[in-house]
Amino acid sequence: MDTCFAPADILLPADDENIAYWPVVACDQFTSQRGYWKELEKLVGDKPSALNIVFPEVYLEEGFGRIESIQRHIRDYLDRGVLTERVHEGFVLVERSTASGVRTGLVGKVDLDCYDYTPESQALIRATEGTVTSRIPPRVKIRQGAELESPHVMLLCDDRERELIEPLHERRHELPKLYDLELMMGGGHLRGYAVTGEMARETQEMIARQQSRSGLYLAVGDGNHSLATAKTCWEQIKPGLTEEERKTHPARYALAELVNLHCEALNFEPIHRLLFHVDAGELIKDFTAALPCTEGEDIVFIHKGGRRGVKLVSAGDRLPVDLLQEFLDKWLREHPEAEIDYVHGSAALEELSLKEGNCGMALKAMDKNALFPAIVAGGVLPRKTFSLGEAEEKRYYMECRKIR
Repeated sequence: MDTCFAPADILLPADDENIAYWPVVACDQFTSQRGYWKELEKLVGDKPSALNIVFPEVYLEEGFGRIESIQRHIRDYLDRGVLTERVHEGFVLVERSTASGVRTGLVGKVDLDCYDYTPESQALIRATEGTVTSRIPPRVKIRQGAELESPHVMLLCDDRERELIEPLHERRHELPKLYDLELMMGGGHLRGYAVTGEMARETQEMIARQQSRSGLYLAVGDGNHSLATAKTCWEQIKPGLTEEERKTHPARYALAELVNLHCEALNFEPIHRLLFHVDAGELIKDFTAALPCTEGEDIVFIHKGGRRGVKLVSAGDRLPVDLLQEFLDKWLREHPEAEIDYVHGSAALEELSLKEGNCGMALKAMDKNALFPAIVAGGVLPRKTFSLGEAEEKRYYMECRKIR
């Protein structure tokens, strides 16, 4: 049967020794904290690890020399049997324990013909935030030369009745266990179970029933730009294929984890803004002149000289993050010496904001129950509106799939 989220052939490290150092956090985390990645490199050493086949964004400013190393490590891991197919035409049931609780998910492949990231899209799978098209070409360069993918993409389904993932989790003791380990760098505990055979078929049947009920079935919670990259690569390949080849070509799909929006351990956290090389006083003055404000906590400006919280007046239905980002986009064009970063976690924001020349802007989290209605009503949200959990709770790279 054809579904927008389907079983896949999934590769994992072949043994417990190799798997211990394999999973690392999503590449778009800790982008202003190089020390995190340096400590991780020390922990991994020369052991097989997903760290060697992804491109942490903290290193993007150094150029693309790392890509050759990524491709070399992928070939080496496949040639030496470090990575092998552990699931054939199935899913992986994921159980992730963090400070927020136990989050369950289902790893499978996304049909990229069912996905569209443009704001006016009516596709079954849609982006949740605005896609910055300039961020796609560098990622395409990485994917085009890779033999396999490992995702940090997380998709959300609005499964209020808990029909899909939760019943599988209740039956997890019937499933072969693939891995069970403590994650490095405070990421919590991770377990994975193979969902194959009849149980995989039943799962896909449930997906087919669910996707037939609504025009919007899945929303991209994390990894918007990674999935947009996979879509771009597929659209480049597709014209050169026959109709029959298009049905099964590996580039038509992308591996991802599906999570129920209503999972109790899935928290929406704010993504804060941080500016470098700025006069905080001037920034705050310009902001309050551009947007009517009173004292409050919609946005809290944090800098070495203190902090100031503001409440936006007459914002209407617009989110504070929407108004802030619109202001910053304009302000940064007028102040080319300034730079911006997007920070996950209040502790990291506090630490970075107090450095000379920096100014942080702390935001509140949005109500996750408003996500699907907001997308249906008005398209995508402003970029970097929310985060699925704190930085340490983001998806760790684990499962892999061949894309050639």
